Amino acid sequence: MTTDISPTPRSDWTKEQVKALFALPFNDLLFHAQTVHRANFDPNKVQLSTLLNIKSGGCAENCNYCSQSASNDAKLKAEKMMPSSEVIIAAKAAKEGGATRFCMGAAWSSPKKRDMPEIVNMVKSVKDLGMDTCMTLGMLSDEQTAELKEAGLDYYNHNIDTSREYYDKVVTTRTFDDRLATLDRCRDKGIKLCTGGIIGMGEDESDRASMMVTLATLPKHPESVPINMLIPIEGTPFEAKAKIDPIDFVKTIAVARIVMPESYVRLSAGRDEMSEELQSLCFFAGANSMFYGDKLLTTGNQGVSADKKMFIKLGITPEEHREGKPMQQAG
Repeated sequence: MTTDISPTPRSDWTKEQVKALFALPFNDLLFHAQTVHRANFDPNKVQLSTLLNIKSGGCAENCNYCSQSASNDAKLKAEKMMPSSEVIIAAKAAKEGGATRFCMGAAWSSPKKRDMPEIVNMVKSVKDLGMDTCMTLGMLSDEQTAELKEAGLDYYNHNIDTSREYYDKVVTTRTFDDRLATLDRCRDKGIKLCTGGIIGMGEDESDRASMMVTLATLPKHPESVPINMLIPIEGTPFEAKAKIDPIDFVKTIAVARIVMPESYVRLSAGRDEMSEELQSLCFFAGANSMFYGDKLLTTGNQGVSADKKMFIKLGITPEEHREGKPMQQAG
């Protein structure tokens, strides 16, 4: 098995090979993940992103985990899109707090034509602040993708959520291939991909392996891979899901690092419920990006003050903004 592990990206991973990674003894898995991580990144730097909900509620998709779906009973009111002026204020605050990437999310199945001028203005304005820009707007057409690229969008977030095999247990209003089609459009236009999934929705380890294979066998590895821990939200079909075992979550981080050596692996939703010890294991397993700030789209996040204290304890410093691939760290 170890002969399959390399710090150099490859796109020929099989499900059996990835399942074998999950089956490794925990210490061996983390050793390999940390070795791969150090070959590509500074192990004591973490990239900070801030996520802003620019339009909440009323989404036409029926994702079983989401409080923003109009199909669910989470009692989240649908709101209009925020004006650009408010978005820029939030972006400036995020930059002052140390974030280098600003992610803007809207609860849409896909954006309407009338929304695009304001979206384009947001991208241009945040880009002018010297930050990386990221949008998550649902599925995109070729025309919308081209508009976002021309505006200077750096990343597009469009999670595949889970495995192809488990996908219809999570959402039925769009298909797994619909998700991949939007990723293809963005990649073909030169927009970097931010795509990962949610762990703890009732899937098994085989599903997690399958999800990793899908991501690691794309024509190009995603530049950013968010790994979310399910937050069961009252009023959603997944409100009663049992919390995932923390060790299983760390193993998923480690496998993501091994199969996508040069990608940023991000701790995303669920971090406010993770202990410092669990987050420390995730960093050791190869996570080197996280959402930073007091809130994600609709859920809480570990506060900035707590994050700063944790970083001091761990000797971690925020990664500075730079274009292109991070400088490699040997050792």
